Amino acid sequence: MTPLGRKLCRLIEANGPISIAEYFSLCLSDPEQGYYQTHEPFGTAGDFTTAPEISQLFGEMIGIFLILAWQAHGRPTAVQLLEIGPGRGTLMADAQRVVQQLAPDMASSARAHMIETSQRLQEVQRQTLSSCPIATQWHERLEDVPAGFTLLVANELFDALPIRQFVQTPDGFRERVVALDDSGALRFQPGLAMIDPQLLPRSHQPAPGTVFEIAPARQAIMAQIAQRLVSQGGTALIIDYGHLQTAFGDTLQAMAKHQYLDVLAAPGQSDLTSHVDFDALSQSARQQGAVPFPAMPQGRFLLELGLLERAGILGAGKDASVQESIQRSVARLAGSEDSQMGNLFKALCVNSNDTLIFPYKSHD
Repeated sequence: MTPLGRKLCRLIEANGPISIAEYFSLCLSDPEQGYYQTHEPFGTAGDFTTAPEISQLFGEMIGIFLILAWQAHGRPTAVQLLEIGPGRGTLMADAQRVVQQLAPDMASSARAHMIETSQRLQEVQRQTLSSCPIATQWHERLEDVPAGFTLLVANELFDALPIRQFVQTPDGFRERVVALDDSGALRFQPGLAMIDPQLLPRSHQPAPGTVFEIAPARQAIMAQIAQRLVSQGGTALIIDYGHLQTAFGDTLQAMAKHQYLDVLAAPGQSDLTSHVDFDALSQSARQQGAVPFPAMPQGRFLLELGLLERAGILGAGKDASVQESIQRSVARLAGSEDSQMGNLFKALCVNSNDTLIFPYKSHD
């Protein structure tokens, strides 16, 4: 049992079972023993590898998309360039380099803003961005960013926000909670709270044990982003792993050292995530008056932006080992195999109006 696991057991013993959302939040964000307070999660030496850490190609494609969005909006001045949950700052550094090279007018009028609650990660990001061309400020909340035309990126943010789970029982869907078994160990069990049946996907009667997930915290953040876009103008790009349509299924998972673990096995010592419901995010944005374009697989998104062409330029004149490394990175980012990101990850563009931004060809 981990130190946080013992703390959770004492909490449950004193106050009763806790929701999946509370368990999720405490595992990641407990101020003393939470995963993000005690671990360096990113990269091969950490617990997982994000797309910006695989290759500079990812951040460069994001930079190209930001330029296209800026152009589609009429090349406004005083651009607020935002990233929420920026990891080590790699994506922003790579994107800024492209913006400086291909759109110097945009770079000269832009200010970068990193939304990061971890003081430790803020210091890592400062080092990564120390030589970047666009001045950067750090904030702990989106509402602290100055007003102005906004280009916002959130890569693997929403999967780290807590979810609630409901499980089908003989009495209908009841909220899944974390309790203690007879030996004092953590276990899942149905709780008392029920869900509004209107929130469930339309389907045949789900089998006993079927799980349905909702994520009020994710929808609230998406609504906040959409409100800013509608009031200030701009575009948000959300990239994460998940599904295009709301569906049943238990997607809660834990990972440590690039291996999946039992979700209850190592509280505070493993990363917790779940798949993002892009349909629900789109609905949240639409309810605020923003215009979400249909989410698409990450592989298609990157290829449309010129991933292969840029990879060719990057590898030109290099030796065979470098070219093979670039090819592996392209496959990892855009490939369709189970171990690759191309189909599992999705890209969602949310706009302040219905102006089309390449690579989106229509609103349907």
